[in-house]
Amino acid sequence: MNDNPPIHPARADLWQQLRRMTPARIALGHAGTSLPTRAQLDFQFAHAQARDAVHLSLDSEALAGELGGNCLLLHSAATDRQTYLQRPDLGRRLDDTSRAVLLQEGNASRDCDLAVVIADGLSALAVQRHAAPLLRQLAERCAAQGLRLSQPCLVQQGRVAVADEIGELLGARASLILIGERPGLSSPDSLGAYLTFAPRVGLTDAARNCVSNIRAAGLSYPLAAHRLHYLLSEALRRGLSGVDLKDESELNSLPGQGQAGAGNFLIGPVSTP
Repeated sequence: MNDNPPIHPARADLWQQLRRMTPARIALGHAGTSLPTRAQLDFQFAHAQARDAVHLSLDSEALAGELGGNCLLLHSAATDRQTYLQRPDLGRRLDDTSRAVLLQEGNASRDCDLAVVIADGLSALAVQRHAAPLLRQLAERCAAQGLRLSQPCLVQQGRVAVADEIGELLGARASLILIGERPGLSSPDSLGAYLTFAPRVGLTDAARNCVSNIRAAGLSYPLAAHRLHYLLSEALRRGLSGVDLKDESELNSLPGQGQAGAGNFLIGPVSTP
């Protein structure tokens, strides 16, 4: 009788395979009842990156240079970063000086199809990295359709709703704001885009369409521009946005995105003739 236990071949650690596919904090291991030192240091580093992203200042002049220099530099009613974080309502409106600048210098953008707004939000890092390349791709699509965009309005200490006031003052048919999203522990530079038809002060988030997680490790510029152009086209055609407007764009219309006929995974395959 053999008393030796059977020998089983070693198995690959499936958790390690999953870790290569996601930045999520899984399979961190343990040292006694605590995290290993490396995992703890990684967490502290990510937390520091998120804090830095919130407090980093937007270099409006550098961003304006990337956008060709034809920008309006504006400021919300939140006078500084501390006020901005404590008083979200002030970040939703322009200060008096910026309102006057917009009325005096925004004549070239009056009655445009789309008011373009860029605000630091909760991650100036995201705006500094991603706003210009995304806007260039979107502008190309809009130009091909004959849509008229305003000169970009760069807003310091801005919240999403500040685009409502800007769009209303310009008489724009729709407004788009590119804004830094609240940093996560694996995404300190995530850019969000909010589209609103017939912008005016007092609208709620139910009136907006959002495309989020625009960054190198998230939604690519071509795909984000594709979705925003689709939403803008449909908003102008149907005269609505927000909860009444769904993203039914065909993702397979982008080269290399999905299989033929795949369409939007939420609404099923798209039939082809």
